[in-house]
Amino acid sequence: MKALCRRALCIEQAKTGPLYLFTLRADEVFQVAEIARINRSKGDELIGYQRAEVRDHVQGIREYLDGDNVLFPNALILAMNRTIRFRRSRGPANDDGLAKAGVLEIPIAEPGTSKPAWIVDGQQRALALSRSSRRDFPVPISAFVAETVGQQRDQFLRINNAKPLPLGLVTELLPEVSVPLPRTLEAKQVPSELCGLLNTAEDSPLRGLVRRASTPRGSGAVITDTSIVEMLRASLNTPSGCLFPYRNLATGETDFEPIWEILLGYWSAVRDAFPEAWGRTPRESRLMHGVGIRAMGRLMDKVMGSLNVTETSARGHALQAMERIAPHCRWTEGYWEDLSLHWNDLENTPRNQRLLANFLIRVYFSVGET
Repeated sequence: MKALCRRALCIEQAKTGPLYLFTLRADEVFQVAEIARINRSKGDELIGYQRAEVRDHVQGIREYLDGDNVLFPNALILAMNRTIRFRRSRGPANDDGLAKAGVLEIPIAEPGTSKPAWIVDGQQRALALSRSSRRDFPVPISAFVAETVGQQRDQFLRINNAKPLPLGLVTELLPEVSVPLPRTLEAKQVPSELCGLLNTAEDSPLRGLVRRASTPRGSGAVITDTSIVEMLRASLNTPSGCLFPYRNLATGETDFEPIWEILLGYWSAVRDAFPEAWGRTPRESRLMHGVGIRAMGRLMDKVMGSLNVTETSARGHALQAMERIAPHCRWTEGYWEDLSLHWNDLENTPRNQRLLANFLIRVYFSVGET
């Protein structure tokens, strides 16, 4: 098998494997590496982790690379399989106690076979380099060995934790990561996992309605996953949330069974109470809009907060609540008189979320008292 041979530094940072620093030419990057695009298999298994190409970003980098006085200091980060080989150079001068010098051999895959590396960070830069007129431009590379997609996703999330990754991409990837995560990400795993279950479980009223980073166009998914995740996160992390009692903050454990019963019961009741507004696009139905999901989530905390799921039907309890508020809702047409807003004037802003939620909660309690 053909191979690229490059002078490299080998740095031992952890027992899991070394880090390699070396250089590739611009036209060699995609000879050895590929982009693991996020999508789903026919069996709904999550594949890859990279978002789609950002054309304007790529074009901007390419124009810079084709200009004068180019400086490209940021390394591409690659995950590589174990087909690579590192041969340390002889002599004591090739090891300073921090890094070992040597030669890295990277196999070049035959057409139609898998390449030995995947781009974990820098896909937009890599695409720009591949389209640049400077085919021999030297590109700094930082690489580590990671055989599984799970390990690559873990590094991808860690590397991008402080960067503005699309929230939908993060929420879809989080449930797929099984290794320990930074604390800021770990807290987000539970609502992300629940969002995935709500979108895929056969008994879920939201099955197929949640639009995720991997969702193809024309799928019929109408609710953004960020709206669902934020609704769940608020209920799980706020003491007044109906899902909060089922999380043990000391141990980090979550009792999923009652949480699942509450979610299925409540949102099934919402679907049954508003069939004309269910499953339509946010432009056609403010119930499927971010403002509707967040407001109905706040109402869920009030309705289901005192429910004992072992004694009372969650769906039956929620249906009684929907009967109270349904006559006052204007999800697809009409005018919210108490809010002084037409139905489609509601926007997904904190102010509108608060106005709508407070109105629904007020109606729920006032009707219940009469």
